[in-house]
Amino acid sequence: MTTTVTSHRTRPPAQPPTLRARRLPKYVAPAIALAALLVAAAIVYGTGIGGPVLVVVIGALLYLGGLFAAANAVEGRRSARNRTWSALIHSAFVLAVLPLASVVWTLVSKGLERFDGNFFLTSMNNIGARDPEGGAYHAIVGTLMQVGIATLITVPLGILCAIYVVEYGRGKFAFAIRFFVDVMTGIPSIVSGLFVLAFWVLIVSPYFNDGRPGFSGFAAALALSVLMLPTVVRSTEEMLRLVPAPLREGAYALGVPKWKTILRIVLPTALPGIVTGVMLAIARAAGETAPVLLVAGGGAAINFHPFENNQSSLALFVYQQAGDASRYAPARAWTAALTLVALVLILTIAAKLLARRNRLGR
Repeated sequence: MTTTVTSHRTRPPAQPPTLRARRLPKYVAPAIALAALLVAAAIVYGTGIGGPVLVVVIGALLYLGGLFAAANAVEGRRSARNRTWSALIHSAFVLAVLPLASVVWTLVSKGLERFDGNFFLTSMNNIGARDPEGGAYHAIVGTLMQVGIATLITVPLGILCAIYVVEYGRGKFAFAIRFFVDVMTGIPSIVSGLFVLAFWVLIVSPYFNDGRPGFSGFAAALALSVLMLPTVVRSTEEMLRLVPAPLREGAYALGVPKWKTILRIVLPTALPGIVTGVMLAIARAAGETAPVLLVAGGGAAINFHPFENNQSSLALFVYQQAGDASRYAPARAWTAALTLVALVLILTIAAKLLARRNRLGR
């Protein structure tokens, strides 16, 4: 009896399927960016057609092209397009941040020259063109008083207006309010100054000043409140509309009156956004020059009375010092600009912390 033995060829074990695709090494993108900048610098400086800005622009274009070519060769066309668009978005972000970083660096580097006690504790009263001393104490006082009064006027009025539009307003009257608020958002600051000059300074103030028109810090606050009002109204309106409707409906179902629902539920829920809008309005008002120049007149002396005599502000102080012929004036202007930015930043942080604390406390 013959036994037949069948031999089978030994097969190698099957490889498990993998989901990993080919990827560019991590060092390729930085290498392409460096090479692109070097080539762009050689082109720009070799031909003499521009400076560092043009080097960055041409380098970015070369980088995008090189990255697409390398990714297309290794990862495929689809992944290459994804990488290119991601790099384009990141490049746009960097290009947007660079001017801001440049402004901050210039402001800090030039503003620290006069960042001393004399600048913050003295005014420009009796300071001549050859005197290196003198500070912005009077302008700081004016800015705080004018912006403070404008905030006290604008914030309650703007929030109440937004509450009416969102919670109660219906029909043509609410539409008219929204329309005029939108129109006021785009008016130039000089127009608000002219309005207060024609109404308050020339018509109303003579009744309190022996028949003579008078400049004052309060008039500047009125002009600033005209600029702040549309920002406060629009930002508050949008924040109130973002409050979920079930919160209101739950309060109504429990028998809570509408005014108490708005006061206890709607406003606290929208408070962080409202604070942000108010701080944006304050930042705009603090940086305005034309209204203060028209209705407050400016001045070199310290004035603590908002209803009498001329009053300056930090924005107006920067404008005046930037145009002064004294060689000591530019340093004062840069330090005043740095002080204005720092003041707005401190107020914004304080308002944010206060709103956050109140929100957590509920």
